[in-house]
Amino acid sequence: MSVVEKIRTAKSTAFSFELLPPIKGNGIETVYKTIDTLREFDPKYINITTHRSELVFKENGHGLFEQVAERHRPGTVAIAAAIQNKYHIAVVPHVICSGFTPEETEYALIDLQFLGITDLLLLRGDKAKHEREFSPTGYKNATELQEQVNKFNQGLFLDGSKMKYPVAPFTYGMACYPEKHDEAPNMDSDLYYAKQKVDAGAEYLVTQMFFDNRKYYDFVERCKALGINVPIIPGIKPITLANQLTVLPKIFHTDIPEEFAKELRKCKTDEEAAEVGVEWCTYQAKDLKAFGVPSIHFYSMMATQSVKRVAKEVF
Repeated sequence: MSVVEKIRTAKSTAFSFELLPPIKGNGIETVYKTIDTLREFDPKYINITTHRSELVFKENGHGLFEQVAERHRPGTVAIAAAIQNKYHIAVVPHVICSGFTPEETEYALIDLQFLGITDLLLLRGDKAKHEREFSPTGYKNATELQEQVNKFNQGLFLDGSKMKYPVAPFTYGMACYPEKHDEAPNMDSDLYYAKQKVDAGAEYLVTQMFFDNRKYYDFVERCKALGINVPIIPGIKPITLANQLTVLPKIFHTDIPEEFAKELRKCKTDEEAAEVGVEWCTYQAKDLKAFGVPSIHFYSMMATQSVKRVAKEVF
């Protein structure tokens, strides 16, 4: 059963969360620890992020430095397979444009097919840290990546050759932005591209994190008015550090409601901020569930224990 089928057939609002692969050199135990902490809430699926290579300078041994590409968090496909094998929970690896060529994407799709992993989240991905603006290695946006996956589902490789044996097609979701992507000129443009994704085959959309539910509700209504009828999964995150009051809006271009910001400004320690974060996230999740959202997706990086506390109150 695909992820979207699990979401559509759930008797009540489904629970899911996102994981990051461990930094290169670390073991998979931290991943398992997060899953063990949250599995009691019956996650319908677990997302695993994918990270591009970054250019770094390394000494070449002759007193000179050279630029080399280095990935700090490899292993998305392997971790997805390990989770599926150990926990028998649906996994959704991210497939991104950023830092990957179409050929590398094709190899990843082949590997995932061999492993029986057929749920994906297709994303453009972030620009490299050294870039002022996104510079594509291959595709410049997620809809171009979507075209490749659609052709793969039709049995066609990049070079136009046909697969000798039929394969189970991939089902996939894509991203949407209730507060507008930071590179979009306006919200109407963002909605246009969201509809384009759905019309081309995205079976659900998952939002960038937000802290104001009203913006999500408004976004859903505008999507429905355009004929976007797939599930729109809200993505939320409990704040755990005091500096996230300013860091998260800067990185993710999301507004923090003044009522929430006012309480965070009172916090003298990260522990106090984490308490406020749990309270606000619990309010968000309860309100979303009462609204009847099909699923709530939690961004759990550095927030596993907070997500657990929220889930205990909601699921």
